[in-house]
Amino acid sequence: MKLLRVGPVGQERPAVLDGAGNLREISEAEIDGAFFASGGVARVREALERDELPVLEAEGLRIGAPIARPGKIVCVGLNYRDHAEETNAAIPAEPIIFMKAPNTIVGPDDEVLIPRDSVKTDWEVELAVVIGETARYVETHEEALSKIAGYAISNDVSEREFQLERGGQWDKGKSCETFNPLGPWLVTADEIADPQSLGLRLWVDGAQFQNGDTKNMIFTVAEIVRYLSRFMVLEPGDLINTGTPAGVALGLPGKPYLRAGQIVELEIDGLGSQRQTVGQA
Repeated sequence: MKLLRVGPVGQERPAVLDGAGNLREISEAEIDGAFFASGGVARVREALERDELPVLEAEGLRIGAPIARPGKIVCVGLNYRDHAEETNAAIPAEPIIFMKAPNTIVGPDDEVLIPRDSVKTDWEVELAVVIGETARYVETHEEALSKIAGYAISNDVSEREFQLERGGQWDKGKSCETFNPLGPWLVTADEIADPQSLGLRLWVDGAQFQNGDTKNMIFTVAEIVRYLSRFMVLEPGDLINTGTPAGVALGLPGKPYLRAGQIVELEIDGLGSQRQTVGQA
């Protein structure tokens, strides 16, 4: 099942995409932590199966982020061996964890803004995980996967000077406005047979820079959820960005960082695609 939110910024309505590709309105107040905690996914699935949901006219309708503002965004750095190697970083022995401000989330096709004084704004296609049940001291990978509501595409936009050259505090380079396009859909976990078998790709102005696969993660999705639950309580609606494969500007010859006017396109198998125009803050 593909859950999404549609409409103008700040006025998004929850919806679901049915098997025939029709957009259908759902009666839930929002797709957020309360929705997941109260069994919202099951309610929508049942209503869809009973054909109770009205069809929406999709033409010209903006797609917002598939979940409303999460309680927290937790990110994993250097989680693909090839990405660590291209940036001359050591392969981590444990997941490298940082946080991203929840208000960085925008729709999958919304404008991405280069921050003022930025000269090193970079792209990162990532598999995003949305938590559906509280995860606290999870013991096994099976239990970890059971805590996941679904998956989505995330662009973990990063400003490398802010991240690496301004005191070494990653959060500063990760939390600028518009730095987390998400969506177009939240694909429920039952539709993703294996989160470690998904291709990820990204293009800038039509030139492909990233072409990876989640099978090459250093720490799997299940291990990330299990590991994080030892250090913090993961709550319904929380978002986890699981890392990016090789091909970011930081690791490329000439370091071709983003400029205003460029177009970034990204996709993950089974999760749809995004397309952003780069603007200037």
